Amino acid sequence: MYKILKPNYQGKVRDIFNLDDSLVMVSSDRISAFDVVFKETIPEKGKILNRMSINWFGFFPEIPNHIIETDHKKFPAPFNQEEYLEGRSILVKKCKRIDYECVVRGYISGSAFQEYKTTGKVAGISYPEGMLESSQFAEPIFTPARKNDQGHDENISEAQLLDEVGESVYSELKSKSLFLYKKAHDHLENYGIILADTKFEFGVWENEIILIDELLTPDSSRYWSKDSYVLGKTPPSMDKQILRNYLLTLDWDKSPPPPQLPQSIQIEIKEKYLELEKKVNQCILQK
Repeated sequence: MYKILKPNYQGKVRDIFNLDDSLVMVSSDRISAFDVVFKETIPEKGKILNRMSINWFGFFPEIPNHIIETDHKKFPAPFNQEEYLEGRSILVKKCKRIDYECVVRGYISGSAFQEYKTTGKVAGISYPEGMLESSQFAEPIFTPARKNDQGHDENISEAQLLDEVGESVYSELKSKSLFLYKKAHDHLENYGIILADTKFEFGVWENEIILIDELLTPDSSRYWSKDSYVLGKTPPSMDKQILRNYLLTLDWDKSPPPPQLPQSIQIEIKEKYLELEKKVNQCILQK
């Protein structure tokens, strides 16, 4: 861990150091599910996610982002002397965060499918009867959530987001989110990977809305292999859904304290993350 520095802020899985006009954002090896952070860590997880995010940011030159520098040895002192930062940190612009998660779903799965089974709706919008689990939507859908750093994020409707942020910001968040999802999904599909859903975060920098936080990592996205995709079932996970699936087999109410994670689950998550990183990076390099 850190030898000479102490973070200004610790989130669920990231640590933040506050500089004058920038931030050092660090991806730790912590893991969370259902907005609860576990005591156990996933070795090298932070480095895997950091590498994937950096590569994905580079895949979208059309969308401005918050990255200033990715090599910690080029960070301002004393951060360039902190060995723990190597490979798991980026220097970013200090933006005003827009406190909403911009979720895009191309397929009905997870909490969206549970909502649909109960109400016939997803994010307040009705969908045709008879949709099977993992069905692809006719077009990707935008399902925002209001961020809550201390507890569960709150799913809201597009109408609520529009009312809370205004037409201009709402339209830009939605259009950029759908563009990012569609470009990534279509490219990955050519290489046998399905991006089922993901979430994006944005901030304001010099009056411009830019992309921030992590990008298309297995912590923030649902990835499937096309080879294992079958309608009516949940395909095997290549992402953090591995952890959620395990937790759903337990008698746990999704409130702290979390249950202990067996070593087998920790190892499985790390191996799947590394496998996904290798496959995704091969796709990105072929753009």
